[in-house]
Amino acid sequence: MASKPTDHPELTPSFCFNQSALREFLRVSRAAIDDSITQNLNSLLTPARDPWDPSSTTSRQSSPRPAGTHRQIPSSSCTDFKNNVLFPSWQSRSDVLAYCAGVATSPDPDDPDSMLREVESLRARERVVDERLDPYSARYFPREARTESLALLIRNERMVESIVRERTWRSVTERCAGEASTGWEKGLDDWRKAQESE
Repeated sequence: MASKPTDHPELTPSFCFNQSALREFLRVSRAAIDDSITQNLNSLLTPARDPWDPSSTTSRQSSPRPAGTHRQIPSSSCTDFKNNVLFPSWQSRSDVLAYCAGVATSPDPDDPDSMLREVESLRARERVVDERLDPYSARYFPREARTESLALLIRNERMVESIVRERTWRSVTERCAGEASTGWEKGLDDWRKAQESE
C-alpha cells in the first residue's frame, strides 16, 4: 500500500517561528513519500499473474534481470499515485514554505527579542572605541531577528525540496510505463491546473 500525504499543519506565524516544528513537518512529509519512493512505487505493482510453480526452483534461470532494472508500473497506477499521494504531498509542503516565506518578510511586532536587540544596538553606538588599544573592539554583530533566521531556513529548505523532488521524479519516470520525461515542475503545475478546474 502506498503512503498517504502527511496532514497539512495549521498555518500560523507561531508555527513558522517554531523552526523545530517546521523542520519536523518537512522531514516527516519527505520521509513518508520521497525518501521511500522505491517502496511506494513497488507497492503499486500487482502480484504475479501466474501462480508460483515449485518446479521453477529445480532449474537455474538463464537470463536474470539486469541489476538496476525494475518491472514497469502500469500507467493508471502511476497516475493515481501521483494525483492522490505525490502531488498533494508536494503541494502541502509548497503551501507551508510559501506561507512561512511570507511570515519571514512581514513585520514582526511580537518578536520577543526586539527590545533586547534595541538595547544592544544602543550600547554599541554609545561604546567608545579605541582601535589602537584593541583592534577588535569596533566589531559589533547585532543579534539576528527571528524573521531573518526564518528567511534563511526557508531558502535552505526550498533548495532541499528542489533536490528531493528532482530525485523522486526521476524514479517515477523510470518506473512508470509510458511516462513522459517532462520535469517535475510541469507535472506539478499540470496537476494544480487540473485541481483548479474541478
